[in-house]
Amino acid sequence: MATSEITYLGNLRTESTHLASSSKIVTDAPVDNHGKGEAFSPTDLMSNALGCCMLTIMGIAANTHHFNIEGTKVIITKIMQSNPRRVAEIVVEFNFPANNYSAKEKTIIEHAAKTCPVALSLHPDIKQTITFNY
Repeated sequence: MATSEITYLGNLRTESTHLASSSKIVTDAPVDNHGKGEAFSPTDLMSNALGCCMLTIMGIAANTHHFNIEGTKVIITKIMQSNPRRVAEIVVEFNFPANNYSAKEKTIIEHAAKTCPVALSLHPDIKQTITFNY
């Protein structure tokens, strides 16, 4: 079964519909690539997906091992390169609530993040710089 349907709206903007839920996402080309930058760009979404996936897999691991990461925030910085224009690096900075995580819990968290499906699916030429602030 298909996952999504994407419609080109014109002016370098798209609207994606998640077919199972009807949830919608709009993208816009970035200002530095002929767009208005009024929404996530496709490369923003790809970079953001890395952080979302990491948090999701970390949440599953935390639930499995009976600890909590609720309230954790992640800052994503996408670094582009030119010639060819592509994402060169994704900087992922995790900021955890003050939960006094044990060494074992930190190991579980960090392993989960680094082995999430998006992290493992990105081309190895895309540098993933990950920081965990506990």
